[in-house]
Amino acid sequence: MPITIPLTSRLKSSTLRVLRFARDELGVVVALGVVAGGVAVFSELAEDLVEGENQTFDQAVLAWTHPNADPRDPIGPDWLETAMLDFTSLGGLAVLVLFALIAVGFLLMQKRPWSALMLALALGGGLMLSEMFKGLFDRGRPPEIYQVVETINASFPSGHTLMSTVFYLTLGVMLERVFARRRLKVYVISVAILIAGLVGISRVYLAAHWATDVLGGWSLGAAWAMVCWLVAYGIQRRQAHHGQSTGQIGGFDGV
Repeated sequence: MPITIPLTSRLKSSTLRVLRFARDELGVVVALGVVAGGVAVFSELAEDLVEGENQTFDQAVLAWTHPNADPRDPIGPDWLETAMLDFTSLGGLAVLVLFALIAVGFLLMQKRPWSALMLALALGGGLMLSEMFKGLFDRGRPPEIYQVVETINASFPSGHTLMSTVFYLTLGVMLERVFARRRLKVYVISVAILIAGLVGISRVYLAAHWATDVLGGWSLGAAWAMVCWLVAYGIQRRQAHHGQSTGQIGGFDGV
C-alpha cells in the first residue's frame, strides 16, 4: 500500500498532464498524428513498391478510369476531362512557384518574414523530397497509350500531388490562424485539402500516375507540411517564452 498509493497518484497526475496538453495543444497533437500517419503510409507504399505488391491495385484503377476502346479516352464526359486538365495545372511547378511568390510578397509586406521563409522552405523542401524519392525508386509511369498529358521523370511519388499538398496545406494552416471563428478555420483547411485532393485525383484520371503514386504524394506531402508547421510553431513559442514579438511568426500562430 505505501508503494501503490504514490504510484497511482503519479500515474493519475501524468495522465491529467497528458490530457491537459492534448486539450491545450490540439493543433500540435493533430500535426504529430499527421506526421506519424503520413510517414507510416508512405513507408508501407514504398515497401510494397519494392516488393511489387501494389501493381494489381494500380492496374485495376487504371482499367476502371480508362474503360473505352481508345486508351486515351478516360471515363466520363468530355467536360470532365477538361476539368481534370485544369485541376492538374494547380499542382504544376510553375503555378505553385507563382502562387508562392505572391504569398511570400504579401507576407513580407505584412512584415512577417518568418512566415514567408517557412512557406518558401516548405515548398523547396517538398521539391527536394519529390526529386530524391523519384530518383531512388525510379518507377515507370503508366503506359503512354493511356496518358492524356505529357510526363517527365519517374512516377513515385507523384510530384504534382506532393507539391500541391505541401503548398496548399501549409498556406491553409497559415491562413486559418487569421480567423477567430471555428467555421472559417474549418473552411480554409477544407479548401486546402480539397485542392490537393483534386490535383491528385486528376493525375490518376489523366493516367499521368499510378494510384499508389498519388497516395504516396498525399501522405509524404501532408507529413512534410506538418513538420514545417511544427517548426514554425516551436519558433513562435520560443520567442513568446523569451518575451519577444510573436508577430513575425504571424501567419502560423502569432496573428
